[in-house]
Amino acid sequence: MNPDDPSLKSTVAFVRLLFLCCIVCFFCYVGAYMRVPVVPLFALSLGADAFEVGLINSSFLFMAALLSLPLGIVSDRLGRKSLILGGILLTSLSSFLLCLCRNPMQMVLVYLLFGVGLAAFAPTLMSYVADFAPATHLGRSYGYYTMALYGGMSLGPALGGALAEVTGYPAVFAISGGFGFLMFCLVLVLLPRTPRTAAHSSRKLDSMAVAGTFLTNRPLLGCWMGTLGGCFGLGMFVTFVPLHAAEQGISVASIGLIFASQSLFNAVARIPFGHFTDRVKDRGAVVVFGLIGFSIAVSGIAFSTGIFHFIGFSIALGITMSLTFTALGALISEVVPHDSRGLAMGGYSTCIYLGMMLSAVSMGALARDLGFKSAFLVTAGVIALTGVVFRAFVTRIPPSPSAGNLL
Repeated sequence: MNPDDPSLKSTVAFVRLLFLCCIVCFFCYVGAYMRVPVVPLFALSLGADAFEVGLINSSFLFMAALLSLPLGIVSDRLGRKSLILGGILLTSLSSFLLCLCRNPMQMVLVYLLFGVGLAAFAPTLMSYVADFAPATHLGRSYGYYTMALYGGMSLGPALGGALAEVTGYPAVFAISGGFGFLMFCLVLVLLPRTPRTAAHSSRKLDSMAVAGTFLTNRPLLGCWMGTLGGCFGLGMFVTFVPLHAAEQGISVASIGLIFASQSLFNAVARIPFGHFTDRVKDRGAVVVFGLIGFSIAVSGIAFSTGIFHFIGFSIALGITMSLTFTALGALISEVVPHDSRGLAMGGYSTCIYLGMMLSAVSMGALARDLGFKSAFLVTAGVIALTGVVFRAFVTRIPPSPSAGNLL
């Protein structure tokens, strides 16, 4: 079964393969995000301070940022399935190894391994979806796919926080690794293998030449910068909301609910926003509007003191993230050639992890010296500025006209 085969464009085959990708994505992120509210608190229990917690998160983000682009090129040349399998296996292994950690430095080393796995898995599976999705349905395909992604992010923290209260931190990490191993088996058995794009193309891909061309592609650069700035805000949320909320006297189980509320609304909004971005005349304007809302939501978190404040602004953050990144994913797929999507999505993932890493490192130091309120407000300013920079690079790029209704 070949994802580029014309028969795959039929409704049944398209929906079946998209559903399989969504299942894999969902459960991988359930497993990975079970750790989100737990790892910062586990690190504190091992003697870490706010800066060291930021360093732990930034270690996996650094590796993911460093490797996403080159591994995207590898997936263009050798096909997607092998990298997806390897990435899932490494992320699962990193969860099991967390059970053995006894100091913050060991957690840093384990999270470096996690970063390698994430770089191999996340952009490759996203490129895989673009390989078989019709051009007229990229927005809604990414809507369904990222709904599964953020659905996993929604369930994972709530499940992890609840389990941590009952079983303790190591059991959460073991269960997290188990989810990853199950998905490795599912992909191995059921996911079709993609073709070796470069090997079977009539022209060999010169990766450096393609990368050089990308540097003159203003819409793509604008999308990458929009992703970088938006994920600076996401990194602040993921890394420091547990500490900010704990400082306000909120329990670990309730912190899990904060993350779950953000991810749930981020996921649910993906479907209507995916259909919307397939029809709107200017996806770039959608991205700008989403980034402005994102900035306002982060500002609200800065002033939050109670659980309902945190949940309310986290819901707003999830909705605005959904709008922003659904449009960005579709834009990137439109502005690059089909046989370079792995490289483009690798760059996209690099910007995701680089933005989160820069936030974890820089805002960790700022939060330690000036407090979490100041760090969240500075982050909100960075996101708002990102919207201005993005619009300077990306003018109107209309979506492809609709051609049928597969979903």
